[in-house]
Amino acid sequence: MKIALFELEPWQQDIAKDALQDHELSFREEPLTEKNAGEFSEMEAVAVFIYSRIGQDVLAKMPKLRCVATMSTGFDHIDLDACRKAGIIVTNVPTYGENTVAEHTFALILALSRKIYPSIKRTHEEHIFATDKTLRGFDLKGRTLGLIGCGNIGKHVARIGIGMEMDVIVFDPHPDQALAERIGFRYVERDALLAEADIISLHVPYNKHTHHLIGKEEIDRMKDSAIIINTARGGLIDTDALVEGLASFKLGGVGLDVLEGETDIKEELSVLKEEHQDQMRTILEDHMLMKMDRVIVTPHNAFNSKEALERILSTTLANIKAFIEGKEENRIN
Repeated sequence: MKIALFELEPWQQDIAKDALQDHELSFREEPLTEKNAGEFSEMEAVAVFIYSRIGQDVLAKMPKLRCVATMSTGFDHIDLDACRKAGIIVTNVPTYGENTVAEHTFALILALSRKIYPSIKRTHEEHIFATDKTLRGFDLKGRTLGLIGCGNIGKHVARIGIGMEMDVIVFDPHPDQALAERIGFRYVERDALLAEADIISLHVPYNKHTHHLIGKEEIDRMKDSAIIINTARGGLIDTDALVEGLASFKLGGVGLDVLEGETDIKEELSVLKEEHQDQMRTILEDHMLMKMDRVIVTPHNAFNSKEALERILSTTLANIKAFIEGKEENRIN
C-alpha cells in the first residue's frame, strides 16, 4: 500500500518505517496542502498533523485516497463530510496526552499567578536581582478554578487543582457525578462558573457549536481580574473580545497555547525564507495579543512531550495498520 506521512520528525519516520516496512512510504516534514497534494495522487492513506488542511481541494488531487489518520485528538482541520462522500475513513488519536496537556495548563496558570515571565525578563535583561510589587503574584490555594469541559484532559486538570487546594468547579453538558465525588470537584451551570471562577480553563473540542464559546458576553459575566486559559483550540475564544477584555482590565491575564488563525500564521512563516527573518518577526508581532501585558502565548506546545509524541505515533500507526487489514480503529466519520 502507498502511504504518505506528513509533519514527522526523523526519529518518528524511523519508527514508522519499521512498523510499516512492507509498504511503500513517502515522508514530508511539512504539512499536506492543496499546493503539494498533487505530488501524492497515488497515495491510499496519509498520516497528518493539525497543520495539514484536508478539504475538497486536497481530496480532488488524491483520487486513490481511502484513509486519513490525523495525529491529534481534534479534527477541525479535516472536512469530514467531504471525506465521507469520497469513501475515505478518518481516524484520530482519542487519548494520548491527558496528563501532558493538563501539566501545560498549570504551567500557564503558574506562569501568570507568579509573574514568571516578567520576573525572568527583568533578571535577564536588567540584571536586577530584587523583588517589588510589580512582580507580586497570588496564591492558587483557596482560589476557584473553573473548567469548561471535563473529559480526559479536564479531569487531570481537576485533580491537579484539588491537589493544590483549589476549589474546582466544572461545567459539562454530560456530568459524571461519580467522577466528581471521586476527584472532589462540583458541577455548576455555565453562568455560575463564569461568575464564580478566578481562573477559567477550556477543555472542549472545537466545532460549530463551540465556536467563540467565550465572547464579550461571557467575559462581561466573569469576575474582575479573572484569568482565562486555553490549551484546546483557538476558535473557542473570540479574539476581539479577548483583546477588549484585557485592554479594559476586566481580565487579569490570559494564558494561550492556541490562537485563532494560528494555521494561517504558520503557513505564512513556512513560505518565508531564512533571509527574511524581519518579515517573520513582523508576522508574529502584528498579532495584537503577543504585544499585550498579562498575556502568555505558547506555540501550540501543550502536547509536545516525548512521551505524548510516542503515544500519538503508536496509536496513529495502529490506526493505519487496522485500515490495511480491513478493520476500523478510532474512526471519527
